[in-house]
Amino acid sequence: MAHPEPENGDRAQVHDRNYSRKPRILLAATGSVPAVKFSLICRQFCEFAEVIAVATRAALHFIDIASFPNNVALFTDEDDWSNWQKEGDRVLHIELRRWAEIMVIAPLSANTLAKIAGGLSDNLLTSIVRAWDYSKPIFVAPSMNKYMWGNLFTQRHLKVIDDDLGISFIPPVADSKTSRNYGNGIMPDIPIIYTTIRIHVG
Repeated sequence: MAHPEPENGDRAQVHDRNYSRKPRILLAATGSVPAVKFSLICRQFCEFAEVIAVATRAALHFIDIASFPNNVALFTDEDDWSNWQKEGDRVLHIELRRWAEIMVIAPLSANTLAKIAGGLSDNLLTSIVRAWDYSKPIFVAPSMNKYMWGNLFTQRHLKVIDDDLGISFIPPVADSKTSRNYGNGIMPDIPIIYTTIRIHVG
């Protein structure tokens, strides 16, 4: 699923055009409830950046494709190898890795956090992270219930991606509105994520 189609209908080709005035940001969503806000995140980031979006299969459960911004290409797992036929053909996760100057994963689920910390690359998003040039920043905004957030594995995984990969995380916040089960593990509001990246870009 790509929305809209890249030029010439080649989904695996990401054109490295010269956007001298705007940073190139790859936004990604995983399977957590705040993914319902992913369209809004993309719209807001489009105010100052060139944006391409990636969503895991689980994230699509929460994303309203009909309301997704028309000026943002949305890629999913099925797109990664859809145009590969022979050695030397373009591969989407490599093209996106090359194109992006910054990657932001919001929300980051406990499942995808564990995959990244363990080096797994079983979908488009984790393949991009595994192939990433770590001289370029990745920001993540974790989102999970308080039991998952407080789990020892979660803290270990956060330490791994920070210490070993240099990934920056935007801390979750306490949820006082929707469910006490989320505790301190809910994704921060969009303005916090937006401001964090704007400050980094300068």
